Amino acid sequence: MNTAARRTWLLATGLALACGRLQAQVEPRVVLAGRMGDRALLMIDGQPQMLGVGQAAAGVKLLRWQDEQALVELNGRSSLLRVGGSPAQLTPGTPMAAATREIVIAAGPGGHFVTGGAINGKVVQFMVDTGATRVALSQGDAQRLGLDLRNARQGMSQTANGAVPVQQLNLSRVRVGEVEINNVDAVVLPAAMPYVLLGNSFLSRFQMLRENDVMRLQLR
Repeated sequence: MNTAARRTWLLATGLALACGRLQAQVEPRVVLAGRMGDRALLMIDGQPQMLGVGQAAAGVKLLRWQDEQALVELNGRSSLLRVGGSPAQLTPGTPMAAATREIVIAAGPGGHFVTGGAINGKVVQFMVDTGATRVALSQGDAQRLGLDLRNARQGMSQTANGAVPVQQLNLSRVRVGEVEINNVDAVVLPAAMPYVLLGNSFLSRFQMLRENDVMRLQLR
């Protein structure tokens, strides 16, 4: 093989290998954003898809629910997803996509937007509350999360039951879906609460869009 032919062969081989790598990278990244009855709101490469059990979109099929986790399948491989959990990398070695800047939350019973997430790396359940000035959590949640309240500022907050004493502090990290925000103001309330309220100290960092029963939070 002469020099020119060898260069042509090497170039063709390199292009073939590059195409193979690109083909391997098209496997989607899948995130469970929410649940509505038996339907799952999946984010597939950043695009929302609402699937019932047995339905498929973009090559991803919802097989069944296991408690609050969704079992999905892609090209014969399956993965369990939970709301607010890490994205499923259904192809080993597939590079991570660029960090997402959008949160998608499906409306639950009563029209409330409830989603999983984390505070300082520990799992919590959030409910979006646009009327709350700050992220609000109960004393019980604060203790479970190991928050240090010794230096928390004392204050008063107006609730449906009147003014109550609160402790004001700053949360190092608040994550919802794949988006994490640092230094979020919060208050700790004395009463028990079913959810951590996702107030405007977090929501103000986003542009909020509502599409029927789906809320989109786009990082500013």
